[in-house]
Amino acid sequence: MKWRGRRTSQNVDDRRSRGGGRRPVAMGGGCGLIVIVLLFAVLGGDPVALLEQVGNSGGLTTQYEQPNLSPEQDELAQFISVVLADTEDVWNALFREQGQQYREPTLVLFSGSVQSACGYASAASGPFYCPPDQKVYVDLAFYEELKRQFGAPGDFAQAYVIAHEVGHHVQNLLGISREVQSMRGRISKEDYNMLSVRLELQADYLAGVWAHHAQRTKQILEEGDIEEALRAANAIGDDTIQKRSRGYVVPDSFTHGTSEQRMRWFLKGFKSGDMTQGDTFNTKAL
Repeated sequence: MKWRGRRTSQNVDDRRSRGGGRRPVAMGGGCGLIVIVLLFAVLGGDPVALLEQVGNSGGLTTQYEQPNLSPEQDELAQFISVVLADTEDVWNALFREQGQQYREPTLVLFSGSVQSACGYASAASGPFYCPPDQKVYVDLAFYEELKRQFGAPGDFAQAYVIAHEVGHHVQNLLGISREVQSMRGRISKEDYNMLSVRLELQADYLAGVWAHHAQRTKQILEEGDIEEALRAANAIGDDTIQKRSRGYVVPDSFTHGTSEQRMRWFLKGFKSGDMTQGDTFNTKAL
């Protein structure tokens, strides 16, 4: 993917220096401080942020174990910022064509674990989008896992993952995510899983739409890039993951779609470039 020397996004919140290696050490405040911190954590707050505030007022000294940020990781963070900027350009233009305004999401880079409006998450969760705070969360370690464990290397495979999560943001702005969420508890688990599959496949389609317009306006693609994205989509299909982890497939438990479905919907979005043709919910055969 051609990305060097291009605009980076201003909507990146790099929290890697506040990652899982941080270790606050209380030097004052006594048992009362400990009780307050525990209560704050139970109520859903970020206890480390509270400890920092206390520390700034002289009641606590905080020590930090900084994560080892390699030059390769910093370059990957720069790459992701460029991809996010590309999604901003594409979706701002497409929303304007629809007479709507696009609200740009924030992308949070974290290391190890993170607190979001959707709750506490670890790197094991993989990249995710949180509708309440309209943020995409990414631990860069995922991309090493994507390359080594899932056999899907390449910078455009990484771009596809970001574009998919931004696709969820588009769904959120259009009210689609809210409609699906409203069905939780009102239908069977199997039927809700199917809605989740349709939501994920639509995000794959929207990632393809982004790739179409980014290529049309900026000529970002190099030879083999689309194949990299398709390889990633194949690697993270529900059936492929289940076969790898348990040796067999349980279709009723699918939440993201099969490898074939994910590849097909991404490619359909890439070929059409039309955000209105990705209605996965009104399609009998996915």
